[in-house]
Amino acid sequence: MIVLGLLALLFAGGCRNEPASNRPELLYWSANNPYEQEVARVVVQEWNALHPALRVHHQPIPEGQSSEEVILAAIAGRTTPDIYSNAWPGDVEFYVRAKALVALDQFPDCDSVLNSRCTPEVVAQSRARDGRLYQMPWKTNPIMMMYNPGLFRQIGFDRPPATYSGYLAAAAKLHDSLSCWIGMSDIRVLWWQRFFDFYPLYLAASGGRTLVSGDSVLFENAGAIAAMSFLQTLFRRGYFPRQKMSATGDFFLRGRVATRFTGPWEISHAEKYKPAGFEYDFAPIPVPDGHRGPVYTFGDLKNIVIFSTCRRPRAAWEFVKFMVSRRNDLRLLETASQLPLRKNMLNDALFAGYFAANPRMIAFAQQAEYVRGVDQSPGMKEVFDAISQEYEAAVVYAAKSPAAAVRDAAKRVRLILE
Repeated sequence: MIVLGLLALLFAGGCRNEPASNRPELLYWSANNPYEQEVARVVVQEWNALHPALRVHHQPIPEGQSSEEVILAAIAGRTTPDIYSNAWPGDVEFYVRAKALVALDQFPDCDSVLNSRCTPEVVAQSRARDGRLYQMPWKTNPIMMMYNPGLFRQIGFDRPPATYSGYLAAAAKLHDSLSCWIGMSDIRVLWWQRFFDFYPLYLAASGGRTLVSGDSVLFENAGAIAAMSFLQTLFRRGYFPRQKMSATGDFFLRGRVATRFTGPWEISHAEKYKPAGFEYDFAPIPVPDGHRGPVYTFGDLKNIVIFSTCRRPRAAWEFVKFMVSRRNDLRLLETASQLPLRKNMLNDALFAGYFAANPRMIAFAQQAEYVRGVDQSPGMKEVFDAISQEYEAAVVYAAKSPAAAVRDAAKRVRLILE
């Protein structure tokens, strides 16, 4: 509560919206990146044209150190908007406990809307620990392996490695023959950096098993140890660099690194900055040898919520349904290059033109059927921080075994969940 109070004081000046009690219409906050702002602008413009008696006012989330901190400050100061479309699922359980959200399943058509749009797995993972649903699953950015086909051809690989042994064999050849790294990973002990190395590898190795469930730890298993061992080997053998390299240019586009674990946002970056003739493509995250079944990955989900300060929750729900219509899902793809959490998009004629014009997004749309977000727990940042601490000790510096690192992380997470 002290933290919330301080955040409220820090951000009160930045949240320029009026108090909820004085607002005559619905206030909608979007993310503040220009692409999502444009999606929001067009969606709101069309809604207002169709619903002149209930206009929606769009505003990008106020600037702050992070969107999560801005939302926390707004909850503490009761200055939340009616609708917010960039909610990180790892924070939603915290908002639920603060009684800051409207339960969407109070609306009679909630189940039919959800089930017509999302897979049962996505719906199940979006439910809070009390069994109710407080967030509309909206979009995903699956983490996949971006790779340089030219480098792999030079070492005799006609396709990217799919397993740990194949990846390590390619890494050795790239290292010895071309003096290249097969990949790179940010070694900083930041909890969210594990979204781009340990967590997608763990999900792939474990068949989509997540980290926690209620007060139980799920990740003390062979999949977590395999992922940690794989990463440790890559650093220990010098196949991944230990130094921070982001400040010295894009080593992937310079042809010095053969793979990168990343999301679909890299497409626009690569198209803008790639050298002439540069090739790249995307493949699933590598898995342990002998893996069976689909390859899961981290989906980087963001969802839509209605805050409990909303005076017209039924009207807000109607706007949320409008936001996740097929037409607006297509807008999200076309304008922001982000995938809606809509099942069977590749078989839907409405989206056919988009994927024909943007074939690199097909791999991500296929992968979107096999993604996991983060668990519904109020301490997810602390969970990832515990894993990050052990990642640094075991993977980057090889100061302990992968099994010991997973065991120690699990021990700390049990204390967090108590």
